[in-house]
Amino acid sequence: MANNEKILQLLKTKGQQTSQQLADVLELTMMGARKHLLNLAEQGLVVSGTDHPEAAIANSRGRPQQYWRLTKAGHQYFPDRHADVSLQLIDGVRQLFGAAGLEQLIVQREQQQQLHYRQKLSNFGDLAAKVQQLAEIRQQEGYLAEAYLLDNGLGDNSLPEIGAPDGSWVLVEHHCPICAAATLCQNFCRSELQLFRACVEGLATVERTEHLLSAGSRCAYLFSPVSLGN
Repeated sequence: MANNEKILQLLKTKGQQTSQQLADVLELTMMGARKHLLNLAEQGLVVSGTDHPEAAIANSRGRPQQYWRLTKAGHQYFPDRHADVSLQLIDGVRQLFGAAGLEQLIVQREQQQQLHYRQKLSNFGDLAAKVQQLAEIRQQEGYLAEAYLLDNGLGDNSLPEIGAPDGSWVLVEHHCPICAAATLCQNFCRSELQLFRACVEGLATVERTEHLLSAGSRCAYLFSPVSLGN
């Protein structure tokens, strides 16, 4: 993957970053990272500014830091899969067979996914292994997914006091490659949640804690282990 693509992916998954932060991750000099950023800016994919919370702190101490973020075009660099065709098909099914017919189609897709995912997860016994493998499957499908153990110091702190039990995992999806279809019919989102629940049945409960289509910046799912007494 070229450095320009790596920068776009880092800004998509990590949010606003300074030139130095990007340089450290990519093992470049700051000038090298800045050269790539300026090239992306010329393409209209990124823009810099000082409206990051940390920039305000820096401003109180002296010169504010410049933070780089994706533009709308930058976000669209990660496109929906066959979005136009998907929307046409969904609308066609709804017109021909009504809402019930569309729901049957979604249920069939969910069942097919469950079979596929369960086969992929069959060699993974515990919750940690299953969630990490789920993240890998979703990453391969274009969701820019990652999984982390809640409060293990490795993930972000965007899930506040939610009272999750010890051993809970979080699956984060920074991009939704079926977003256009899900926007038209949010039963796709319900189906995704049911899919995850089926994959860890008996091991954990699953709740969506952040939703891209409900003013969230991504989708996040909390996997809470089921106690032995339940």
